[in-house]
Amino acid sequence: METEPTIRITQVADYIFTVDFGSTLPALITDEAPPIGGGTGPFPEQLLISGVANCLCASLVFALGKFRQEAQGVAAEASCRVERNAEGRLRVTGIGVHIQLGAAAADMPRIDRVLEQFERFCTVSESVKAGIPVAVSVADRDGTRLK
Repeated sequence: METEPTIRITQVADYIFTVDFGSTLPALITDEAPPIGGGTGPFPEQLLISGVANCLCASLVFALGKFRQEAQGVAAEASCRVERNAEGRLRVTGIGVHIQLGAAAADMPRIDRVLEQFERFCTVSESVKAGIPVAVSVADRDGTRLK
């Protein structure tokens, strides 16, 4: 799939921007977190980790389907570390994504095959990993860590 996704960002006021995804999707309002911005929308770091987590979840759903495994839903929580670099500038220095499956591992006989390859399907996390470490964990509905 070779595409060139395009967005258009327009300043509304101060640090508030409208992100236009095209005529078929609603616009998104973004803002910086307080004290810089007003916190009226997601801020760039949240958008980054949401893209990584969303892509990982979609890749996991794809891999589950490929191996005919029923996970009974997929949910994730993502966070990032923001630290100052040598020049004192804030940078994202790490991303963590924890994915929770809705089924027990015992009910998914080929879950090991799914887990060994789903990350490689993820365009966003695999691209981000070139510059930012991304740690991924997966647990089943009982909280058993599978990856």
